[in-house]
Amino acid sequence: MKIFYDKETDAAYIQLSQEKPTGVIEVKDGFNVDTTDKGEIIGIEILEASKKIPINSLFSLEIDTEELLKTNP
Repeated sequence: MKIFYDKETDAAYIQLSQEKPTGVIEVKDGFNVDTTDKGEIIGIEILEASKKIPINSLFSLEIDTEELLKTNP
């Protein structure tokens, strides 16, 4: 996963896969999900990001190991 933020355009992108998107689903105005033909989510785009999320939160990582162990015993 990679996270990008363009301060000039105030757009954030969370890249979940290196596959090229073949489609996009507009979830809400300024919030788009990039998908493949198989329906896989490969990226999330947030426009006017600073108005919707705390930008600094994009660049911090917190892992809930208890939840991780539940899904990967």
